[in-house]
Amino acid sequence: MRSAEHRPDGDSTDARTRPVTITSAAAARSYVRSVVEERWRPAAGTAGETAVMDLLLVVSELVANAIRHGGGLAGFEVTPLAEGVRLSVHDYSDAVPSAAYGPGALPRKHEGSGYGWPLIIRLSREIRIDRRREGGKTVSVFVPLM
Repeated sequence: MRSAEHRPDGDSTDARTRPVTITSAAAARSYVRSVVEERWRPAAGTAGETAVMDLLLVVSELVANAIRHGGGLAGFEVTPLAEGVRLSVHDYSDAVPSAAYGPGALPRKHEGSGYGWPLIIRLSREIRIDRRREGGKTVSVFVPLM
C-alpha cells in the first residue's frame, strides 16, 4: 500500500512526508483529522467543525468505496491546500463508477447503498478519476474548508 503524504501548501523548502498505513475508513478519518488540526491550528486558520465533518464524510465514502468496490485500498494521500484538502484514493479496479459524474441526486428509495457518490459530489469539487499505470484507478477530490 502506498503511504499517505502530507505536503504543506506553498512550502516547497519544508515539504514533509508522513508515512501512514491506511487500512480502513476509520484510520483514514483519524489521519485526515490530524492533518487538518496540524494545518489549521486555531490561530492559523478557520476550518470550521462543520466543514471538517463534511471532509471526514467524503474520506469515509472514498475509502469505503475503494475497499468495497475497488478491489481494496492501494493508497491514500492527503494534501492540505490554502482553502481545503485534496484527497487521492487509489484502488485496484479499472471500473469507473457510473454515478461518479452524475448530478449528485440521492436514490429514490433506501436500499442500504447508493448514497456515497451523491454525497461526494455534493461536498467535493474538482473530482477526477484517473487510471493508474499499474492497474486500478485514483479518485481525487478537493474538499473546501474555508
